[in-house]
Amino acid sequence: MFKRLLSSALIFGMAAIAPPAFAGNCAPRDGLVEKLQSDYAESLQAGGLQTSRQLDTVIEVWSSTATGSFTVLRTHPTGISCILATGQNYFEVVPTVVPPGLPS
Repeated sequence: MFKRLLSSALIFGMAAIAPPAFAGNCAPRDGLVEKLQSDYAESLQAGGLQTSRQLDTVIEVWSSTATGSFTVLRTHPTGISCILATGQNYFEVVPTVVPPGLPS
């Protein structure tokens, strides 16, 4: 009985502390930023603060006008960033501003 209980505890304990499947896409932010700038000529285009599960993270969009590539990062307070998405053919949408008093 004790052996079964111990085995079950070890198995479930190991499963609980296993790294997430996307952990391979995470690294210290400084290293990721350096790679985005040097290898892909990307620069920071947009960002914002995201609050979920009482943990604030920063979402950043990096892109390159020269190559059209883009990368979306999530940075945790620990300084670790994870790549959420990458792609090609990045474009910006520029909103049309109508001066006050003119019909839209």
